[in-house]
Amino acid sequence: MPSDSNKQLVRRLYEDYINPGRLDRLGEIVSPDFVGPGPQPGPAGFATIMTNLRTGFPDLVYTVEELVAEGDRVAVRWVWRGTHTGPFRTFAPTGRKVENTGFAIFQVADGKLVRASVETDRLGFLVSVGAVPYDPAFGPPPAGYTPPAGSR
Repeated sequence: MPSDSNKQLVRRLYEDYINPGRLDRLGEIVSPDFVGPGPQPGPAGFATIMTNLRTGFPDLVYTVEELVAEGDRVAVRWVWRGTHTGPFRTFAPTGRKVENTGFAIFQVADGKLVRASVETDRLGFLVSVGAVPYDPAFGPPPAGYTPPAGSR
């Protein structure tokens, strides 16, 4: 069944390439024409995004929580965990453990990933790294949230 093999491909992306840091091999499963959330196409564009994330969170690990496939599309819901020990974008390392959730919808053609749209909990991330103050009026803090030193 194509849907099962497409789900398997997306699971392999996280378990065999992203988690162990084998980003130089993404061309094995990512099309040269891949279009994703970054400005650069193909495996190199995908690798750039993941390399930037791994620079800030060297112990980064994704856990695939759910996979649903229909036709040439695979939806994945995931959580990643890592420790903010390196610079990430404009955020200096905080040493905080961060947990971030998100989902993506991948399109598969000829056994390779050709397109992805991704949504993540950006506000939860910003709170987790201390860029935005946590406000209990909005509910429980994001998973992995550590209050800043000296706060209650």
